[in-house]
Order: sequence, then C-alpha cells, then structure tokens
Amino acid sequence: MLGGAFLTKGKMYDTLNKFNALKDKENVTVLGIESSCDETAASVVRNGREVLSSVISSQINIHRLFGGVVPEVASRNHTLAVNNVIDEALEKAGLSLGDIDAIAVTYGAGLVGALLVGVTSAKALSYATGIPLIKVNHIEGHISANYVAFPDLKPPFLSLVASGGHTCLIDVKDYNDFTLLGSTRDDAIGEAFDKTARLLGLPYPGGPEIDRLAKIGKNNIQFLSKKQVREDFSLSYSGLKTAVVNYIHNARQRGEEIVIEDVCASLTHTAVDILVDTTLKVAKGVGRDKIVLAGGVASNSYLRESLLSRGKEEGYEVLFPPPVLCTDNAVMIASRAYFSIKEGKDLADLTLNAQPSLRVGVKK
Repeated sequence: MLGGAFLTKGKMYDTLNKFNALKDKENVTVLGIESSCDETAASVVRNGREVLSSVISSQINIHRLFGGVVPEVASRNHTLAVNNVIDEALEKAGLSLGDIDAIAVTYGAGLVGALLVGVTSAKALSYATGIPLIKVNHIEGHISANYVAFPDLKPPFLSLVASGGHTCLIDVKDYNDFTLLGSTRDDAIGEAFDKTARLLGLPYPGGPEIDRLAKIGKNNIQFLSKKQVREDFSLSYSGLKTAVVNYIHNARQRGEEIVIEDVCASLTHTAVDILVDTTLKVAKGVGRDKIVLAGGVASNSYLRESLLSRGKEEGYEVLFPPPVLCTDNAVMIASRAYFSIKEGKDLADLTLNAQPSLRVGVKK
C-alpha cells in the first residue's frame, strides 16, 4: 500500500507488482542502508548471503572526543555521509540503481535522529526509482549477519544478541519467525562495559578496550555475589554497573591503587558468566542444539571462548560471525530484507518512520 498522497495509483501498483515478483525471482539484489547509531553504512547483497559490497563510514574518532556517542552529532554526520556510502557501495558492487531489486533500511531500534537519516534517504531513493522499500528491524538484522558468515546456516536456532543497547535471547524458529525469550530488565551488557571504560579513562569505544585489558588482568574482585538464572530468563546489568562504579569511586577516595586490568577482567567474568548460564539454560528449555551469537559484544573474546567451550561440553554447536559483522553494518540489513522479501513481508511505503524503541519480532 505504497503511497497515500505521495504516489499516484499507477506508481503505487507498479511498485507493489515489482515487490510481489521478487518472491519468485531467482536472484534478488538488495541495497542495504544502516544508520541506527554512529556508523553510516551501505551494502549490496545478493540472495541474502553473497556480499557484493560493504561500506562503513565510522564516527569513532568524532565521538571519542566526547567519550561516547552524542546523538545530535551522530545525526549530523550521518547526513554528511549517507549519499557517499550509498554511491560507493554501488560502485564497489559494479552496479547501478537500475540493477537493484529492493532497498532495505533500518527503521528501529536506535537513536531517532540517526535512524531518520537512513529512513529518509531510503524513501527518497524508492520514490525516485520505484524500487520497493523494505523496512528492517535492527536486532533481527544482527541475527541475519550469521547467514552471510555461515552460508549453510538455517533456522531453527537460539540467538544471543549482545550489544551496547541490547542483550536478549531470541528463538529463531524460521527466517521470519522470532520469539523473544529473555532480555535485560534495565541496562544491556555493553552499557556496563562502556560505563566502566569511561570511569577508567579508557578511549571510546570502551568495549574493545575492556576486552583487551581483561585478557591480561586477574578475576580477583567480587563486585556482586554469584547470580542465579532467573525463571523468566531476564538479565540485569544495572546492579553490576553500580557496583563497579562504587568500587572505583571508593578506591579513589581512599587513595588506593586501582589495577585497571583486574577491574576489566573481574567485570568481564561477572557479566559474561551469568549471560552464558542463562543462554545454555534457555537453549535446553526450548530444545535448540545450535546457539548463534550476534551484536557488538559478540566480539568479546571471553564470551566467545566461554560459550564455545561450555556449549561443547553440553552438546551445543555455537556460531559467531567475524567482528566486522558483529558491529553495525548494512550487510546484515540487506540480508535480513531478502528473507522478508521471499515471504512477501515488510514492504514499506513513504509513511515509514523511525521507531527508536522497536522490539524484536514486532512490526509497526
């Protein structure tokens, strides 16, 4: 139902017919656009798994000056970069817009201003070309990065999505069938890492710095007592974050030496151990024998090693994509859109808007 006052009936039906024809098309080429936080990205992906190009314009150096992402600054820089990354993605793929079957864009979750830049650009391209526009849930996109990393991967499986903004366990029953089984009640695991990094004076982004220092530190600080897996499979990282903050502040007030590496190691073990415990218990509860990681924190070395080793002991296959597909990228967005297209889902019109609080499995 493209259009409203924006499109003529003829153009509306033409776009709808193009979309419907893609379900039976042998090769579907999707242009993906991602701008949910501080990475402006575009990619061209064929059939959900073959990457023809991937371009990411990072704002790390800009936000490092502030110690974290400043939403207004992120939005402004997305505006400056988005057209360039789209052009570069097409050029690297050796294609023009005329070769693109669908345009996919992240519309949630994320920073509202940042999301709007990508959504507006995608709508403009769709309007100008008549190419169908596909809306993509950012969290579901992260999961789809694994279809690129593992070409033979098929549902069902359990996915652990861990990042600065999200920590959740999702039962992926089919390519377009997601059920949220557990998530954080408050802060995501990545938020605990980022907050600690800022307090310790580590450069942005804090997660990789915490990971690097944890490898050479000792797990010798008990921030919290051992947590048990909750019956509803929910998680909480606000208490851990507060405990670490109090430890650092109290040590500084007493003039005690803070061994940064030990803080990072102890934080990492405390945060990851309960996450792994919960993940394995959920996998057993839903009867999945395959666990797939996704999201920025999926690059954390202790999380990978712990889930891989413990999963193997208990009979689970554990998969995780390479780091470049864990962070925000447009490859995962184009991949996710392909599987929507094949089931005739998620066609968007020019009324598409940013949904900063969009949840997994929810279409608005």
